[in-house]
Amino acid sequence: MTDQLVGRKVLLVEDSKTYVAALAVRLDTHYGIEVVACSSMDDLRRTLAYGCSDYSVAIADLNQPGGPHGEALDLLIAHDVPPIVFTGSFDEATRNEMLAKQIADYVLKDGPSALDNVISSVVRLMSNREVRVLVVDDMRSTRELLARHLKKQLFRITKATSAEMALKELSLRPDIELAVVDYEMPGMNGVEFVRNVRRNSAYDGIRIIGVSSAERSDLMMEYLKAGANDYVRRPFDDEEFRLRVAQNVATLFHVRQLRDKAARDYLTGLYNRRHFFEVGPRLVAAGHDPEESVPMSMAVMDIDNFKLLNDTYGHEIGDEVLKEVSNRLMDACGEKHLLARLGGEEFGVLVRGLDPMGARAFCEELRRCISRESILTDDGPLNVTVSIGLAEVAEMEAFDNYLNAADQLLYMAKDAGRNRVVAERDLNHHEDVA
Repeated sequence: MTDQLVGRKVLLVEDSKTYVAALAVRLDTHYGIEVVACSSMDDLRRTLAYGCSDYSVAIADLNQPGGPHGEALDLLIAHDVPPIVFTGSFDEATRNEMLAKQIADYVLKDGPSALDNVISSVVRLMSNREVRVLVVDDMRSTRELLARHLKKQLFRITKATSAEMALKELSLRPDIELAVVDYEMPGMNGVEFVRNVRRNSAYDGIRIIGVSSAERSDLMMEYLKAGANDYVRRPFDDEEFRLRVAQNVATLFHVRQLRDKAARDYLTGLYNRRHFFEVGPRLVAAGHDPEESVPMSMAVMDIDNFKLLNDTYGHEIGDEVLKEVSNRLMDACGEKHLLARLGGEEFGVLVRGLDPMGARAFCEELRRCISRESILTDDGPLNVTVSIGLAEVAEMEAFDNYLNAADQLLYMAKDAGRNRVVAERDLNHHEDVA
């Protein structure tokens, strides 16, 4: 979660130099978040005039020079920069007035924990931008109300007008991590939806909050027994709803961290084979969605003559080579492509968002990033190369089929002399020439 915040910016509207200095140092040092400070309304207007899209959130005091009555909030909201109110004067009337606006949160300057609290709010809200929430309700007014509350918290939103449509959205969008589901719907109700979700192990990580306005004391128990994680009765208090959602997302992040550790290869830090086979099929399914089609290819590679390297230099040097090759591949693939160590010296990459020609060029760059520079080991520099097989993920097939096709092309690359890429389009080109 922290790595995703590096390079983000926060706009701080605050005339206290003490708070500005303390927040700037802590947000930058611990999270890599840059703070841009405005000490007055005039400063804020000038800063927003230069561009407001740079700022993920703003921290704003209610009382500023040139704006003593919360004018800074209205200006930030008008420029689509969600504000966190950070103030020492906050009575019940002010609280209600602020919650009626599109503020993201409020934090009181009420003691030594104030800085911790506002930093926690910034990190939570910025992290929310990585979470997609599914809102399920057949009534448009309720659906939009729930979506509006969630958008205040910077979540990405997907809406469904029925439980059946929601199940389809889950199958098409592997990035959905939280669902807010109303009970009263035609066809499948909210509890039945939860049961359907919990029967599918692919959705184990999804948190579900049940919602209902029904006057039934047993409905919460029905939701929880079906597998929901929480229940909120409408009409709800805005702040209670925000806190319930925040608690579920905090649990989500904690579970994600534990799963990430379990999904990593102990030696290289890359994703392991199990994770590749769990996440890969969902990404392929989402990529075949007609409305959001994403071209994909499967690459399988391994390190050339790795057994000879191990026999010659020993397994410790072999491990050094594996780690450096993994680091170079990780730098090249980033978060866009799914990279994993499949076992031994073999790696898999689900190349996403590139057509077959672009995927081949990308694999050539992967090959070059390994061979371009020697790998420095305790026994001196070693020249290392990789061979790569690349298959297009064109039709919806079993995930194993893509991997097997790429594996066959990898063997062809080995037979052709190693340190090269062999793709399906290469074979088709030869057939056309013949």
